[in-house]
This record gives sequence, C-alpha cells and structure tokens, in this order.
Amino acid sequence: MIIRIVQMTFREEVIEDFKALFEERKSTIKGFAGCTHLELWQDNMQRNIFFTYSHWDTESDLDHYRYSAFFKDTWTRTKALFKEKPHAWSVNRC
Repeated sequence: MIIRIVQMTFREEVIEDFKALFEERKSTIKGFAGCTHLELWQDNMQRNIFFTYSHWDTESDLDHYRYSAFFKDTWTRTKALFKEKPHAWSVNRC
C-alpha cells in the first residue's frame, strides 16, 4: 500500500473555492482503481494550508490516477489557487 500526502498552501480568498472543488471531485478520485482511502485535512493554525491524505493499493494505481485527464484538469484548477508551491510525499508504513 502507498500512502500519498500532498501539502497545499492557498491564497486566503480562495479557500472556500478549493474546498468546493475537492468536495465536487472526491467521489471520482475515490472511484479510481486502487484508491482505498481519501481525506482532506486543514491546518489548525494556518487555515490556508491543506493536506490530502490517500491510500493506494500500488504505485501503478497512483500513477494511473496522476496521469489521467481527470487529474490533469483537477490539478490545473487547483494550481491556479496556490499561494506557494505544493509538497508531496509517497510513503509506506513501517
């Protein structure tokens, strides 16, 4: 299993736009083969910092999602809202 964590920092004025975009698209993301879990987290102190936390059966499943037209469209819309460059990690439990 692959755990994927993506940290995103948004401009303050677009926080609600991002939350709406995530809500609109989360069921489709969960529907991709190999996606077994998806959550959105918001930092307690810096309200414009969010994390997506997802579980994928294999790296191949994650790559299939990351190279899909759906992801490209979603990421293009999300990137337009950023205040800072995102950070992403693919990790395994020890």
